[in-house]
Amino acid sequence: MPSRPSQAQRADTEAENPVKAAAPAEGLFKAVSSSRVSQLIVDQIRMLLKEERLQPGDRLPSERELCTQFGVSRVTVREALRSLEASGLVEIRLGARGGAFVTAPSSRRVGEGLADLLSLSPLTATEVTEARLVFELGIVPLIVERAAEEDLDALRALCDEHAEAVKQGTYDMEMSADFHTRVAACTHNGAIEMLVQSFHGPLLMSLREAQSIEPQMGHRGSKEHRKFVEAIAARDAEAATEIMRTHLQRTASRVKGDGRRK
Repeated sequence: MPSRPSQAQRADTEAENPVKAAAPAEGLFKAVSSSRVSQLIVDQIRMLLKEERLQPGDRLPSERELCTQFGVSRVTVREALRSLEASGLVEIRLGARGGAFVTAPSSRRVGEGLADLLSLSPLTATEVTEARLVFELGIVPLIVERAAEEDLDALRALCDEHAEAVKQGTYDMEMSADFHTRVAACTHNGAIEMLVQSFHGPLLMSLREAQSIEPQMGHRGSKEHRKFVEAIAARDAEAATEIMRTHLQRTASRVKGDGRRK
């Protein structure tokens, strides 16, 4: 009696005989040879995505087929796929209908990568606040133009929550950072939202630095947040810009000259 295939053999069989799902044509990949083979595989797939020869939703060939096309071992292919998965460019699904599927990198995933870089950079509170003056004032016209009623409702709800926190003595700089992040979302621009999300860590660092200099920081600022929202509701870009400028310059004045690296 023939022996039954092992679980690993069955998994390989499933991977090698997947359900049809827009697999790229044969010959799409080139054999590689290097001490960093897996990275060259990753680079090839990234380039194919950039050239749109691979599209989100495409299913990559089985591991065995990739081994043949790249001319490498299965271990190397799996290492490359893990790297692509960690980058958010590939999703690994298990089972008979599983495999490696191309995905579109989300703004959240990209923002996390930028956030890591910013968090590890030797930024000062002064540098962060200067950047905020340029960036946050620059997006005010878009906010005034594009903020929908649901955006205004959400911002007003935040202002109510923060005003109550001020009364209770529980207002913190995380709340302030959340307000500014939600304001940026009113632009309905994915790139702007991604940048603001990635900047959350440095933003919070600068706000906390300012609060360490002025412990009551936030009481006045939360009132300015509400005034800013009402200027947006009135579609008054000039007034909204001036309110935000005053708001940010107060933080800048508190951290000015801070040469310490965070």
